[in-house]
Amino acid sequence: MPAEREPPGDEPPVTLLKRIVLRIKQRLQKSRSDASVTRIRRRKAVVLFLARHLTWLRLTLFFVGYVWMLIIPSPKLGHRTYIDENALQPNQVNTYWNWNDVHNADLYLDGLEQLRDNNATSQQRAQFIVSELRKLGISSALQNYAFGASTGPMEGTNAYGILASPRASGNEAMVISASWFSRTGEGDGTLNLRGVATILALAEFLKRYSLWAKDIVVVVSDGYLEGMHAWLAAYHGSSQSNLNADRLVLPSGVIWTALNIDYPGHSFSHLGIFFEGLNGRLPNQDLLNSVQRISHKEGVSVIVYDHFNQPVPNSSPSFIPKSIRENVSAYMSQAKNIIRQFGYQAQGHPSGIHGLFHQFRIDAITIFAMPAAGPHGFHAIGRIIESTLRTTNNLLERLHASFFFYVLTGPDRFLKIGSYLPSAVLISVAMMFGGLRVWTDAACQTSDIINEKSEKEGLRRRRPILIVLGVMGATHVVGALLLSVVTSSQFIEYQEIASPAIFISFALLPLLALLVPPYHPTQNTSSLSAVLKAINLCFASAVVSIITVLNFPLAALLAITLGIPLSVSSSGPVTIRLVKYVGYVLLGLGWLLFGQENMLQAIWDWEVLFSWFAPFVCLMYVPLVLQAGLVCLLPPL
Repeated sequence: MPAEREPPGDEPPVTLLKRIVLRIKQRLQKSRSDASVTRIRRRKAVVLFLARHLTWLRLTLFFVGYVWMLIIPSPKLGHRTYIDENALQPNQVNTYWNWNDVHNADLYLDGLEQLRDNNATSQQRAQFIVSELRKLGISSALQNYAFGASTGPMEGTNAYGILASPRASGNEAMVISASWFSRTGEGDGTLNLRGVATILALAEFLKRYSLWAKDIVVVVSDGYLEGMHAWLAAYHGSSQSNLNADRLVLPSGVIWTALNIDYPGHSFSHLGIFFEGLNGRLPNQDLLNSVQRISHKEGVSVIVYDHFNQPVPNSSPSFIPKSIRENVSAYMSQAKNIIRQFGYQAQGHPSGIHGLFHQFRIDAITIFAMPAAGPHGFHAIGRIIESTLRTTNNLLERLHASFFFYVLTGPDRFLKIGSYLPSAVLISVAMMFGGLRVWTDAACQTSDIINEKSEKEGLRRRRPILIVLGVMGATHVVGALLLSVVTSSQFIEYQEIASPAIFISFALLPLLALLVPPYHPTQNTSSLSAVLKAINLCFASAVVSIITVLNFPLAALLAITLGIPLSVSSSGPVTIRLVKYVGYVLLGLGWLLFGQENMLQAIWDWEVLFSWFAPFVCLMYVPLVLQAGLVCLLPPL
């Protein structure tokens, strides 16, 4: 007889445990599957919602981004500056600079004025400075240099000396410098005689004390920017094909900080702070904050650049509350400072010779004595520089605790990166959404395929991606050709005639797209103009997003000039297409006609200082705008 089955209650414990574990696993797998399905459905619902409201979402992003840029100068948005690095300890020392040192500065000024009156050469001026430094027992030397550039050759002679640290090995150094030409008018020929005299008097003063834990390097550079660039290139061993400069015979340590003195007038009323460097770099904010606090203690007012505070207008209607008038005045003053900072950073142009130090990770600023009838002179500026040097002498490591990304809205107010960076990011996101929408529509037979009731994607159309990429590559080749033309010596020599000719030539070149036969996309092929617009918007969005974290002012400029113009590019009747194209040509190449002075400065910065603005405009900005123009020129859908 077959064995009787055991009742369920009599199962062995091991079998019962296995069944329980199996049931638990089944329930867990079912719950996981349900969670995955729920997550997929939730994502699909979000995508469907965004697809239905994408137009309004893009408009909102554009609106918020541009409005955010407008409120950046608001006095309610910033923060007061503060010192982050505890080792600095500004204003904690007694200064020793006195009226005897002021007399020495006057004597040096007399000698420099004689050189000016005698039309001394660069070699004679540098030799005078070296001889004066050697009289003080400071090791000094000359450096001859020569630049070759399409804007014209340049040559000169720098003078420098090294005051060895009496208390350390000299592995670190600080620099005090002055250029022969002042930054007034961006090096228009105004002499910086009192700045050079201050440097010489400071060298004599600093030699008398054994306070220094770092070498002090004294540099008087020839010209404006080119002299210091040649000296720094030789100091750090960097090579440049169009630069022929003597090697430096006097070595020193790693430079941590640098102060540039610009004192073009007889006396001054305020000290202006210039801080922008090459290609949008900024120094550590602790250096600026230290100078501001030291100057305040010495009774000297500090301003940003050479901008005085905007007074509250008395002509405003009396019914406007005073608080509103004060806020408007503060907004205008801060907007003026921000526009100046953004202008320097976006163009990659240093606001003084201090800006050349930043590329070597050296924190540097220029102290600019605002020319006025008084009340300050050698005495005030000498005490401020001495106290600043004593402050940076305390450093045990490079400045790192404070901010490197900021917007200085006033001498004691600034914006953190999180207060301004999202504005450009929002615009770039709106551009990306627009490009993706056009990309999706280009592959669909209709633009209204996605809906809640149907999961079908409709008929898919092939996008001519390779052809579009070839067109985009051709525009960048045109940009490279444009860069080659505008940096040639022949163009610089005849630029008044050549600029309009180059503008017309490069404007007519894309009109060849009109010769493309009318294109009628089928169910299997998308439109060239639609795919070109999609990739153009996505590429421009990526460029703006990347530049935002490298050089925000340049990214903001791109967001303003490319955001909406690239989004509204479209084809149509021939007349409308040509009108739109003319607008894009003026947007992309108008600087050849209306910005020739800035163009020459950008070319000089590229060839001499390696500023990236000129090649960026030719290789990136102009092709992006021309691609939008081609979207208008290509036959309609």
